[in-house]
Amino acid sequence: MLEEFSSWIVLSILNIEKGTRLESTLNFFIYDSIKILLLLFVMIAIVGYLRTYISEKKIRQLLSGKKQGIGNIIAAIMGAITPFCSCSSIPVFLSFMKAKIPLGVSFSFLVTSPLVNEYVAIIMLGFFGWKITALYIISGILIGVFSGIVIGKLGLEKHIVQDMIETKGNNDEKIFSTQKERIDTGLKEATTIIKSIWMWVFVGIGIAAGIHGYIPEETVISLIQTGGIFSVPIATLIGVPLYANCAAVVPIAVVLFEKGFPLGTALAFMMGTAALSIPEAIILRRAMKLPLIVAFFTIVTISIILTGYTFNFLAMFLI
Repeated sequence: MLEEFSSWIVLSILNIEKGTRLESTLNFFIYDSIKILLLLFVMIAIVGYLRTYISEKKIRQLLSGKKQGIGNIIAAIMGAITPFCSCSSIPVFLSFMKAKIPLGVSFSFLVTSPLVNEYVAIIMLGFFGWKITALYIISGILIGVFSGIVIGKLGLEKHIVQDMIETKGNNDEKIFSTQKERIDTGLKEATTIIKSIWMWVFVGIGIAAGIHGYIPEETVISLIQTGGIFSVPIATLIGVPLYANCAAVVPIAVVLFEKGFPLGTALAFMMGTAALSIPEAIILRRAMKLPLIVAFFTIVTISIILTGYTFNFLAMFLI
């Protein structure tokens, strides 16, 4: 229904010719803008509602104060079982930060959530078999754990924008006597955050729409093919600016693999597309300063590249 609505706006209201690059770009922009803003609003409202049942103290006890890496592992596993894309995982990340969860542990969730989920596992199982699927899930969790540990050790907490993670009042002590109060809390939190980030969402999706409409798939494949030994970093760096749910990009990875690309190269493109995106970076810019975003993207990108090379090496034993 949303696709038909965005198509109707582009073709009937804006009177753009069907099948042109401009039509594809505008369709992508309108569809994804509405989808992401609605998804973010719903996710933030749900997280806000659930936080009325789970105190920040309990969240801190679960994810903080553990031995080195244990909190990261728990957060990464939580990310793996949540079906979020790179943008819709941000509300949960922000709720972790509001609960004063360590920065590195929070990032372990943010990295793993879009990379690994049950939908990806099911789709990959059908295309690649259980061995590759299992290794992909394990590697996705390890990327989240490793990235979170590194970010945690860099001491970048000063680059968080405090007004996005401040908690007004004391949620631990507040008692909610009715469902209406809980729902209102979630809706209020969603409204406040959306008001703060809607412009960043439009800018990010606008850039992604331009890439989607004006960079043909053949160009992407050609760039990766000419990479030789550098095909893994090229595939990753091409995937990073794009925006797509991991489940939606699995078929693209399959096509690359069927065209003769090494397994690790195809999966690196899929990971880069799923784990990181320009819309995610721009939305995060409202919550954190540029040095932290650069560190986040750099560490995750390097982790994906190393994982891609590892898969290329292991491919002879897996296929």
